[in-house]
Amino acid sequence: MPVTKKSSSLDLPLAGLAALFLGSGTLHLVKPQVFEPIVPPQLPDARKVVEVSGVAEIVCGLGLLHPRTRRIAGLASAALLAGVFPANVQMSVDAGRRANRKRTAKAAGFFAGTLARLPLQWPMIKVALRAGKGNQA
Repeated sequence: MPVTKKSSSLDLPLAGLAALFLGSGTLHLVKPQVFEPIVPPQLPDARKVVEVSGVAEIVCGLGLLHPRTRRIAGLASAALLAGVFPANVQMSVDAGRRANRKRTAKAAGFFAGTLARLPLQWPMIKVALRAGKGNQA
């Protein structure tokens, strides 16, 4: 008889996404100054935006870990990832400007990392949406 995954099982991509959210959310709260520069200037109180987004990431990460909350957490995670994408683009733009100004290997490497990160948003959104559908198999 073939072994099938239950829809409530926590697979590696989902566990990875939860871990990313938990780590990033914690970093938002422990070192908010790292994230404040990428908050759009149209939003008031960058520190508060960073703190709220950090709490949202932690809540999503925890929600993804439990089968009873996974569906809503998956949908919320997809929305959060889409919502922060402009900030990630802004981070890349700023890093590119800095790399162009400084012309150091470290600045160029950081810029390359921010660019490489952008297309990774899509697979993370796909994992979150799969969780939101209750489709873990």
